[in-house]
Amino acid sequence: MTDLAFMTIAEASRLIRGRKLSPVELTAALLARIAALDGIYHAYIAVTAETALAQAKAAEAEIAAGAWRGPLHGVPYALKDIFDVAGMATTCHSKLRMNHRAAADATVVTRLREAGAVLLGKLALHEFATGGPTRELPWPAALNPWNLDLHPGGSSSGSAVAVATGLAPGALGTDTGGSVRNPATCCGIVGMKPTYGLVSRAGVFPLSFSLDHVGPLTRTVEDNAILLSAIAGHNPADRSSAARPLADCMENLHAGVKGLRIGVIAHFYTEDMIGAPEQVAAIAAAADVLRRLGAQVRPVRLSSLARFTDCGRTILFSEAYAVHQRDLEQRPEDYAEATRRKLLPGAFIPASDYVKAQQLRTVLCREFVETMKDFDAVITLSSLDLPCRIDDSEAVARTYERQCRMPFNVTGTPAISVPTGFTSTGLPLAMQIAGRAFAEPMVYRIAQAYCDATRFGERRPPAVQPAEAMLA
Repeated sequence: MTDLAFMTIAEASRLIRGRKLSPVELTAALLARIAALDGIYHAYIAVTAETALAQAKAAEAEIAAGAWRGPLHGVPYALKDIFDVAGMATTCHSKLRMNHRAAADATVVTRLREAGAVLLGKLALHEFATGGPTRELPWPAALNPWNLDLHPGGSSSGSAVAVATGLAPGALGTDTGGSVRNPATCCGIVGMKPTYGLVSRAGVFPLSFSLDHVGPLTRTVEDNAILLSAIAGHNPADRSSAARPLADCMENLHAGVKGLRIGVIAHFYTEDMIGAPEQVAAIAAAADVLRRLGAQVRPVRLSSLARFTDCGRTILFSEAYAVHQRDLEQRPEDYAEATRRKLLPGAFIPASDYVKAQQLRTVLCREFVETMKDFDAVITLSSLDLPCRIDDSEAVARTYERQCRMPFNVTGTPAISVPTGFTSTGLPLAMQIAGRAFAEPMVYRIAQAYCDATRFGERRPPAVQPAEAMLA
């Protein structure tokens, strides 16, 4: 069961297609692992065991009949509980939506069904993709698998925890100010925020209309590219969906970085804010690895981190309050206190400030486009600090202030978090690799070369005893 639990999507796909691995066997092993361990990690809100086994059996029959659909056929995955699945609740980890039932699948769920993927269940998050870990909610918060006392990052916390612990080979999350890349960073896995509009958000509960992105979390870069390739594409019914197909992410995945131009946005974490020493040392070492692999690596400057962050937060708070205004007025007590604290400031942002922030966003996007004419990609830190205690709400709040992820939500350009090593106490470290709009293949290419050279992503979290053993 352990070997199957940590099998990559790519490896499982090859074995399933060659009929050397049964989708039913793989799905059953993962369901057994979830039953044994999720009482510890709290990654899942709902496990769809019957549906998963039925989908796995159908996939096995289709493949046996020669009707292989593609690399996700028969491969399990899980969803942050912010995506609609027809007939299921989309709770957003909130008391307000416990009785909700989705009438139709989100676009990404439809695409994964068509790809033959197997849905294991729906995953924990911060309430409405904001707020934070708290005991006020109907389900417990997901825990960091590297140290159960620490915050796993958010808001796609359950997605990262499930992938890192072998409770799912891949998962989907959402990213408004870093909510795919933050938990990927804290949990030592790979998390991609693609170009804005590349993946349709239809059927995904919104937080901030102009900053929300859907992205995959996986244990390897290759798996991430496979999952993104399945969910990307234009949806005419979604006005924010880009009418541009995803370029082939696999063609040059292993082409290496020799001759590529990579900028280091060091001022974000050495001047604008000061990053934790181990984070800073790890990204310096990562830059050296890329140089040894043949890339041309040099510093680059953008506007200050504060300018990007203030712009993004003004937009996020304004749009998030618009989404939640009615419920905040009519049912404020049904939100967790941490969620109310994040949503209510939007009520006091003047329309003129929102418009000015969107105008500044245009300037920052233009700056990034001009800068990237001289680079194939840039790197910078993801988190400035290490994961804090999950029960320290003030420290958790500070970690969301001290990060370098918001700039790429403002620009709407692709950014991936990849592991860069471990602290002296065994916690994951990470950096971001970011690229031009719709340049996901280049971002993946650099990430693959770096991860192949360092292999930090192959390290697993410390083993824990199944819940039954802990209670014995």
